[in-house]
Amino acid sequence: MKLVSFSHQGRSAAGLWLGEQLLDLERTAEAAGEPPEVVAMLASMLSIICGGEPALAAVRRLEQQSGRSPQALQPLADCSLLAPIPVPVRNVFCVGRNYLDHVHEGYAKAGREVKLPEAPQFFTKATHALNSPYGDVRLDSRLTRLFDYEVELAIVIGRAGRDIARAQAMQHVFGYTIANDFTARDLQRRHEQWFKGKSLDTSCPLGPCIVDRDSIGNLGDLELWLTVNGEQRQRAQVKQMIFDLPTIIESLSAGLTLEPGDVIATGTPAGVGFAMNPARALVDGDLVVAGIDGIGELRNRIVAVG
Repeated sequence: MKLVSFSHQGRSAAGLWLGEQLLDLERTAEAAGEPPEVVAMLASMLSIICGGEPALAAVRRLEQQSGRSPQALQPLADCSLLAPIPVPVRNVFCVGRNYLDHVHEGYAKAGREVKLPEAPQFFTKATHALNSPYGDVRLDSRLTRLFDYEVELAIVIGRAGRDIARAQAMQHVFGYTIANDFTARDLQRRHEQWFKGKSLDTSCPLGPCIVDRDSIGNLGDLELWLTVNGEQRQRAQVKQMIFDLPTIIESLSAGLTLEPGDVIATGTPAGVGFAMNPARALVDGDLVVAGIDGIGELRNRIVAVG
């Protein structure tokens, strides 16, 4: 199932993506005579995530009844897709240097000997970095002259936990989405850490949907890719990660409680702009399209400000 957050005629809602239409889950539940607690559980993406399997079961049930509630179906073209979790629980967790070829290209650019990470390298993106799947991305030339992209598979946590063992890690996953970790590389270098350069407003488009865990087959075979103005820059498979998803969840949750709705971006493959020779920064007007097979794509225009 592809679950979305969307707005239509001034109202925001959680929905199910059905081809060229969106099923408004709250209104469908009301029309179907579902109990008030089920209607409330389907009112937003976060309430669906917190509702767990009972919420997903209700979504499946309503999908079968969608033909009986035409008033709850909205044409996709008439709606605006929001970030799947429009108001994040907290900062987006991210993993750096998690694809072997990306590690190699970074060290090659710096002219240094390759040193692979011994543990997942975590950082976060601030909440105001969150952006919709088709939203414009701000480019402020007063702050950065080396603005870059990073397509990533993102995990959405569905069940809270701390000190989660690797063997149980995937039971805490609600589903998967796409993140583009736009990065001001020069800010990274200036501040000698990753947070500032990766937390500029609008620099984390997310979406276009969340695919529930059981709807994805072999995760390792999923392909992620990115183009700039139609030119392919990145393409890889999830199985090329250095640290797989269970390892990431086990490591991040050690002594740190993960909450339903937490988002974890799991790293980007080779092909980023700063590693090219010469480096190729994003500029005003560039169209960046980032996709993952089975989930969809983000389409974001770079827009100069300031």
